[in-house]
Amino acid sequence: MPLQFVWFIESCWMFSTTICAFFNFMSFHLTSASVHNVALIAVDRYMALSNPFLYSKIVTVNLGIVVASLNWLFSFGYNFALLYDNGFFTTSLTLCPSECLIIVNEMWAFVDLVVVFVLPCSVMFVLYLKIFAIARKHANAIRAANTQGNPNNRHTHNVPKRSERKAAKVLGILVSVFLLCLVPYYICSFMADSIPSYIFNDVMNYMSALLYLNSMFNPVIYALFYPWFQKSMKLILTRRVCTKDSSLMQVK
Repeated sequence: MPLQFVWFIESCWMFSTTICAFFNFMSFHLTSASVHNVALIAVDRYMALSNPFLYSKIVTVNLGIVVASLNWLFSFGYNFALLYDNGFFTTSLTLCPSECLIIVNEMWAFVDLVVVFVLPCSVMFVLYLKIFAIARKHANAIRAANTQGNPNNRHTHNVPKRSERKAAKVLGILVSVFLLCLVPYYICSFMADSIPSYIFNDVMNYMSALLYLNSMFNPVIYALFYPWFQKSMKLILTRRVCTKDSSLMQVK
């Protein structure tokens, strides 16, 4: 992002061809790894809800390290192959001195669309729908149990409904932000022939920045919806985190 913003401000590439190569490769690699991490989080959440007893036995810290490492290795190898096949490492980059562009052929553009956008997005969409269905099923079961135990207490009836609405809100925000950051980039990339070149480069730069910002939004969104994270932040901001038994405090 620092290199990207310098490019925006100066309206030209101010660095060397080596830094340009590093910038392009890392932008492809880190974006791909980030998107697939988000999809893996959806897989992890679905497994935890669909079969919690089996999940606690199978999904260990070591397995998490292995899966995360394989994701980063796959992203590295895939993007290296993509850039190498498009002559990025074998031909000299042309900087004029205002260009730091990588041209990807149509075949790789389609492959990249499928690997980095369509597959992760499909995994997220399908699994989060299933997660919402499971959460709704649990809410209905709690509602039915509350009705049998205390049919006159309306408060207990509303608790599952609030949980159901909260689950829908969280999942809706996650998927919406993901699509908002990725869809404009791929729409613009496939409209290259219909957009004048002098406009297209600027538009793609801004769409790329939006794509990168998805990696900034994700940890914020995922963290803010955890009650324990909200509690910790309130304790820090109110300067009570260093007091005795701060971990046991009830924060509203």
